[in-house]
Amino acid sequence: MVKTTLVRGLKCRLCGKSYAQEPINFCSDDFGPLEVDYDYAAIAQQVRRQDVEKRPFTMWRYRELLPLDGEPTVGLHVGGTPLLPAPRLAEALGVRRLWIKNDAVNFPTLSFKDRVVAVALSKAREFGFDTVGCASTGNLANSVAANAAAAGLRAYILVPAEIELAKIIGTQVYGAHLIRVRGTYDQVNRLCTQIAFKYGWGLVNINLRPFYAEGSKSMGFEIAEQLGWRLPQHVVVPMAGGSLIGKIHKAFQELQQLGWVAPQRYRVHGAQASGCAPISTAVKNGWDTHRPVKSPQTIARSLAIGDPADGYFAIRVIRETGGWAEDASDEEIAEAMTLLAETEGVFAETAGGVTLAVARKLIDQGHIPRDEEIVLCITGNGLKTQEALYGVLKEAPSIAPRLEEFEQLLEAGQSTVAPVRLADKQLALVQ
Repeated sequence: MVKTTLVRGLKCRLCGKSYAQEPINFCSDDFGPLEVDYDYAAIAQQVRRQDVEKRPFTMWRYRELLPLDGEPTVGLHVGGTPLLPAPRLAEALGVRRLWIKNDAVNFPTLSFKDRVVAVALSKAREFGFDTVGCASTGNLANSVAANAAAAGLRAYILVPAEIELAKIIGTQVYGAHLIRVRGTYDQVNRLCTQIAFKYGWGLVNINLRPFYAEGSKSMGFEIAEQLGWRLPQHVVVPMAGGSLIGKIHKAFQELQQLGWVAPQRYRVHGAQASGCAPISTAVKNGWDTHRPVKSPQTIARSLAIGDPADGYFAIRVIRETGGWAEDASDEEIAEAMTLLAETEGVFAETAGGVTLAVARKLIDQGHIPRDEEIVLCITGNGLKTQEALYGVLKEAPSIAPRLEEFEQLLEAGQSTVAPVRLADKQLALVQ
């Protein structure tokens, strides 16, 4: 059982004011966002790195660094996704060593959002909520719906009306109350804030946000452990609300504070789509805060948050670590999706295309040296955003079931397959 003393409570990220563990997400003094405040001295006494290594490889192996008072009750199998060496992609980009942290295969809904939802809904149960929900651009909707169904919780989920069809279906199939809102994500989010206060429900990225956001740290913990308990020199992270990039940084800081990894300089880089790039625009212009994008226009709809809640903090993390931020056009996103799939067999959604396209720019610009180690964070599965590749991939040829037509394709340069003579095949079988 995780002891309650490991979490002191909540604190304001701006003024530092302390609060008890409650379903609230902003400071009453300055309206700054709240985050979980841990007792790191108690954690260091209670758990050692070698203890963690003996546990099942899920996100919960790091449970002392996650904000639950008891054992997790939702999402017990979330996390433990692979960190893949990517030599063929590295060669294409002209870099020495490249890794892919592939949360496109996370359980149960194929995105990193399963991590944050596992924490948020486990905490919702601790608070006694029987109804949960969220504002979402798609992936969070899928995860809340699936995990709420498994936990026996009623779910109300609000999304912009124009999100991808696969994400609509991937929410409704779990029996959640899905509501499409004719507006931007920021308008959906404001409506959800009103709903949370009026009905007293546990909305994971509203009144449960301080706890929800902590789940993202597990992605950073896993990266460090999978590298042999060390930190990468560079990590490239997609940015929507700006929370993930900050929590990966927080994870690296916590591991160093506990002595589980050696102190090491690392740089955190942010990736956005050009049609909705408030954070990367602020970084490139030297602004301390972002300027909201009122009408996002990008195929990367999961990243289309015009007024990111953690934008200010994402900018600060990028600057403090010596990283940089860039953005990618729709054409660059689609091209990067195909490049990742063709070189490493990883089909990422549009956010993954953003991450790779931006990484390529950062390498070409010199922000990431070619001889230094890089980790790309792939946060969602390409099966959810297949329409982004309509018109990009070539139409497959169609032939009659005759060898002659297949051979005509070969002669026309449609394939580089060399025929094997029957005699050669029989000889190989005999030998």
